[in-house]
Parts: sequence; C-alpha cells; structure tokens
Amino acid sequence: MKEALLYQRLPGGKVRCDMCAHRCVIFPGQAGICRVRENEDGTLYSLVYGRTAGQNVDPVEKKPLFHFYPGSTAYSITTVGCNFHCHFCQNWAIAQVIDPSQFLMGEELTPEQIVNRAIDHGCKSVAYTYTEPTVFMEYALDTAAIAHEHGLKNIFVTNGYETPEAVELIRPYLDAANVDLKSFNDSYYRKVVGATLQPVLETIRFMKSLGIWLEVTTLVVPGQNDAPEELREIARFLARDAGTETPWHISRFFPGYKMSSLPPTELETLTRAREIGLEEGLPYVYVGNIGETDLENTHCPNCKLLLIDRSILGVAENRIRDGACPRCGRAIPGVGLDWLHLEREEAELSTADRVRQGMPR
Repeated sequence: MKEALLYQRLPGGKVRCDMCAHRCVIFPGQAGICRVRENEDGTLYSLVYGRTAGQNVDPVEKKPLFHFYPGSTAYSITTVGCNFHCHFCQNWAIAQVIDPSQFLMGEELTPEQIVNRAIDHGCKSVAYTYTEPTVFMEYALDTAAIAHEHGLKNIFVTNGYETPEAVELIRPYLDAANVDLKSFNDSYYRKVVGATLQPVLETIRFMKSLGIWLEVTTLVVPGQNDAPEELREIARFLARDAGTETPWHISRFFPGYKMSSLPPTELETLTRAREIGLEEGLPYVYVGNIGETDLENTHCPNCKLLLIDRSILGVAENRIRDGACPRCGRAIPGVGLDWLHLEREEAELSTADRVRQGMPR
C-alpha cells in the first residue's frame, strides 16, 4: 500500500478523499466508492499502487485519440477499481467486481519498468486507461513523470470526474486526454453511472484551459441518451466550451454487463448524431465501434481532401504536412499530426550525413 495524495484527516479518524468529485468521507477500515482507496487508522492508502491489472501496446487511435500523434502506439496500463458504476461497463471484471483477492491480480511493475517496456516496444506514449486512472493517480503520476524524462507522452482515458486539484496534480505531465461525456442529462449520470454531470463538464473546460490536448467520446445507448435534442446539447457544449477544434467520437453501444438486454445502437442513430455535430460547427466528428468505415477518417473541412485514412489497426495513410492540408493549406488542429513523416525525414538526413562522412549507414 502507498499513502494516497489529496486527502484530509477529519475528526474521529475519518478522512476525506479529494482525488475525484465524489470527495468520499471514509471511516476507518472502509474504502471509498472506488473501493481501492482505504482509510487505515486515519491515513488514506492506495491499495493498487504498483499492481497492473493489464498492459497492452495499443494504437493511439484505440483510446480513441485521432489528432494526437496519429499512427503511433501507446503502452497502455490499468489497475482494478473505478469511481463510476456504469451499467454498460466493458471492463466490469476489473472495474466493478472487486474483492480482496483482485488486488493481487495482474503483474507487479514499478513505474520505471513500465516506462522501459514502453521504450522497448517503440511506443510514443504511455496511456492510463481501461479503468479510471483517477483511482490510481499516485501510480500514474510517478509513471508519467518518468515517462516525460524519457521523452514519452502521457495520455489519460478518463470519465472526467477528477477534482481540479487532481487535474493540477497531473497537469505537468499530462499531454492528452480523451474524456467520456456519457450524457447531457444529470439524471442519466445518477441512474446509470453513479455520478453527476456537472463535474465532468468542469473537467472538460479546465483541461482545455490548461492546454491539454482534448478529445471527447460519447457512447450512444439506445433509448437512454440517443435523443437528437440531447446529442445536440452535447455538440453545442463542446463547440462553445471546448472549442470547435475538439474532436468528438460517437461510439456504438453493444449489449453487456447490466445492459445485456438492449440492442446495439442503430447505424442511422450514429450517423444522425454525426450530422448534428457537423451542424453545430464541429468539423471533426467520428463514429466508432462500427468497423472499418470512412466515418473514422479525417477530411479537410475546407477542401474535403482525405487527410488521414484509418483502418481498424490504425492509420493506413496520413497526408497532413506541417500541421496543414497539403492541398488548400488549412491548419488542422492536433499534436504531432505528421510526426512520422518528420521522423523519416530526420532519419534520411542522418543517413545522408553519415554517408558523406564515410561512416556506416
């Protein structure tokens, strides 16, 4: 166990955790809503520090991040636990169903070992994902600091329920985030997610103001949050408060966990949601979880040139040069959009220099 960050001691041995917006008041011997931050005799501990429940090398597009070093890979890690209780949780086995034996599942890894693995696999970034990174913030923070020292980027795939204090804590090391905006209805958040809407909206605004590259995902669930009026409210909020350059990922629901009786989202609903986003001034609206399709490609909003051609495995072709459309010159928002092209140019120059100097290639 590792002593937690961002908590306050209260009378009677209680503590208040200030890492997420639940701000749980936790009695001695009890854990917070996430079940992985526990009060032991008036000291709050993380029960999951150094214990990964999964590691994978993923295309960054899987996070999903489409305007952040496209075509690169992210070394993705997680622990057990989550501060949301989503009825549609895809990773419920590690996020929701937790007993003491699960704290020992997975592999014990130090932050240094995680970074070394990321480097060994040629990853551009480390992603804290699959479950909610806020609940293992201490582990993520130490790893992110070392990752930056080695030139790696850091990504949060998050439900956006961090407190402002938590965002400030990770801010020096956090390069990008995909935030789930699950609905624009507070009652949906309370009933289906076990949280409230407003802190998520505040996190989106705050991360954007800090210059963290931001993309937003909405899982569209049939009969739950798929009304055109609600989808339009989300699009308007993003255009106004996050900026029209913010990509919006509209994701297809598939039945599972406590929502196994619902059908998958109709394609017509998803394409209509995309149209709504475009109508509200969001040029970069993508539809995911429907297989290989043009709805995950990036086109120039000005001349409509296909800029990034994506496949299920990542990027098939990237035509962006110097952060802009090569045909009309329109600037395309993002970070490291043509990083691979630039790295290849540098490698070619380096090879040419070595040849001129009579050195081996």
